[in-house]
Amino acid sequence: MQVSVGTFNLNNLFSRYNFHATVDALRAAEPGENDVTVAYTFDQASGFMLRTFKGRLVHGKQSKETQAIAARILAMDVDVLAVQEVEDIAVLRQFNSDYLNDLYPHLALIEGNDERLIDVGVMSKLPIGKVSSFQTAVHPDAPQERIFGRDLLAVEILDAARKRKLFTLYNTHLKSHFVDFRDDPVAGQAANNLRRQRQAETVARLISDNERKGARFVLTGDMNDPVDSAFLQSMYVVDGQALFNALTQPIETRPPKAETQGAGPQTSAWSYRFNPPGADTPPEYSLYDQIWLSPSLSDRVVSAHVDRRTKHGGDGSDHDPTWVHLTL
Repeated sequence: MQVSVGTFNLNNLFSRYNFHATVDALRAAEPGENDVTVAYTFDQASGFMLRTFKGRLVHGKQSKETQAIAARILAMDVDVLAVQEVEDIAVLRQFNSDYLNDLYPHLALIEGNDERLIDVGVMSKLPIGKVSSFQTAVHPDAPQERIFGRDLLAVEILDAARKRKLFTLYNTHLKSHFVDFRDDPVAGQAANNLRRQRQAETVARLISDNERKGARFVLTGDMNDPVDSAFLQSMYVVDGQALFNALTQPIETRPPKAETQGAGPQTSAWSYRFNPPGADTPPEYSLYDQIWLSPSLSDRVVSAHVDRRTKHGGDGSDHDPTWVHLTL
């Protein structure tokens, strides 16, 4: 049988029940509150609870953007899709029902640790078996702190008859490069890189602890760094064996949009475009949305794909989804 597996950062798929008109009605923040996480305020004018993060209103995803990511998912039509930046399981169910016509009967999402309340989840046409969360995992160098800001979610994918496990899908979303403008940019970036490296090390350790030699598994997600990043290398070796990068030369759904200045991407193996500040600085293209296969699946790849954006900023998301077809 052939099974397609993909990953897509949905770019803040929050509930649509947020109201822009109430932004001016937010109460003044308490001392230090803007430096914490999420706060909720009752707005007398609208009668709704408002959700804020660091003093700023958290908006629901615009319908036009939600329709754009839905159209991309429907066009991909993969059997199993790992997703990132979803508010909760209720939002994922609503998205699947309202925008995807219930394409995926099997959904999995466990609340993680992210202070922005964005989680990782799995949508599947095939039955799901055991679902495991590693949100409480720690790194030995920081044993008092949960290492994953979101989660490492492990989901067993079964055959249609539920008689055998096809593989285990590991989905994660590693630490971003974002540094608050109030923080020192150099120190902040160094801290982000260290956190991402420790997360990568923990991913490899947890998979090694939970998978037997010869087991079939797929590691995917938004890694927030390119494949050749020094901070991710430990993640690509599990139990002494190198994982297989399934996206070395993915087939693009369309040619990339031409740059108005500077050179365009030199390879199809990219899913994230970063435009550095400065008129003379060319854009950077990186494969953030990665798919790694266990050695037992390395010879099972039929084809690899990336859905190329039609706008530089992305169609509904600033990430391009990637996927592979496997013969099992």
